[in-house]
Amino acid sequence: MWKKLLVVVSGLLLVVALWPPVGSLYELTGEDALLAQLRGVVHWLNTAVRPQPQLALNSAQRTIVPVSPFGVNTFLEQEAEVAKREQSLQMAAQAGFQFIRQEFVWEDIEIHGKGDFEDRRHEPFRSAWEKYDNIVDLAESYDIEIIARLSNPPAWSRELPVETTGTLAPPDNYDDFGDFAAAVAERYNGRIRYFQLWNEPNGNGEWGNHQPVNPEQYTELLCTAYNRIKAVNPNAVVLAGALTPTVAINDGNLNDLIFLERMYAAGAGDCFDVMSAQGYGLWSGALDQRLKPNVINYPHNLYLRDVMVRHGYANKPIWISELGWNVVPDGLDTRFGQVTPEQQARFAVEAYERAQEEWPWVGVINYWFLKRKDDSELDQSFYYFRLLDADFTPQPVYEALSESLPQMAEPVPQAGGVYDWMAIRPYLFIPSFSILFFALLRWLTPDESES
Repeated sequence: MWKKLLVVVSGLLLVVALWPPVGSLYELTGEDALLAQLRGVVHWLNTAVRPQPQLALNSAQRTIVPVSPFGVNTFLEQEAEVAKREQSLQMAAQAGFQFIRQEFVWEDIEIHGKGDFEDRRHEPFRSAWEKYDNIVDLAESYDIEIIARLSNPPAWSRELPVETTGTLAPPDNYDDFGDFAAAVAERYNGRIRYFQLWNEPNGNGEWGNHQPVNPEQYTELLCTAYNRIKAVNPNAVVLAGALTPTVAINDGNLNDLIFLERMYAAGAGDCFDVMSAQGYGLWSGALDQRLKPNVINYPHNLYLRDVMVRHGYANKPIWISELGWNVVPDGLDTRFGQVTPEQQARFAVEAYERAQEEWPWVGVINYWFLKRKDDSELDQSFYYFRLLDADFTPQPVYEALSESLPQMAEPVPQAGGVYDWMAIRPYLFIPSFSILFFALLRWLTPDESES
């Protein structure tokens, strides 16, 4: 009798372990097509019974709490006309964005040599700060906070020629970057509080072309600039460069989780206030529940959170530097995924909603991106993330966010028990499945007493 009871209980535990945390196949997989949803269920079952990331929800009271989680990436430094910069910020504010992630381009500010902040590329000569002063003035007029992304070193900061290093390689002397970071922090002290140091140092050519990506070297650069900014403004908030989510392990691209582990081993833990992640959905929507370290989808940041928790930094937040889905037309490269305009709009709204409801460690989420300065990049896939065309024509995703962001001010948080359940699910699955498996084997084995 007790054996039958054990089998029944094991069957019930197996059902509990495999019961999805949502009410539809779409909410489980983030897929619209039925066949993709069915494949996604199999994939989800495989990931759900694996050990889950440590999220330390009880320690998710963040040291940095932004006034708003809604941000957008801008390229205002590329707009030659002040009126277009202003219209960009006006439309960003109208949509509900209260942050912009805006690059302060080192090679565009300290152009001709160290300590030289004059722009002599065209006559009449002028201050290289002029354009950036205008961006800061305009952002203040629309009550928008700036996340100043500091990167793109000038050619004079490297001995090797640009043809060898590429334009994004770090400087030979990291103190040069520290001096530049301090100069930006000093000029805009009291006006810009948030600084992001570099972008994707673990891949995509953003650590240059002549050397392997290197977490230890990036940590040295990060700590150098962090200390210089804090010396200017102790209340400044410093963001680590966003890590590109990749499963590659080679000289040009290093898995983001391995890269972050090595950053911590090199002492990076005390050299940033906020960790940064990328939030690309690629081929599945924002609600995708599948979770596996070597799968890149929207919830991939949970694994970065896991690394932070294990190293004792559960109180530090993650901000998402770039979020979006690509509506690239047929015939162009689909490396960034490919969705319809309707899906892009729906996924974007759901992404902001999900982060607010489910991820208390996530702060500002920056959509990628507002617009480009012209339509010369129509033949490039990345152009099709945009919210606005170059002539300011809104895409459906802009309209959807404009309607939705103002309604997201008071989200309803997900019950913490959902993550507790996810954590114990593997430990329910393993014993219950094992008991049922051996019960099945016994049932299939002939009874020798009857032979």
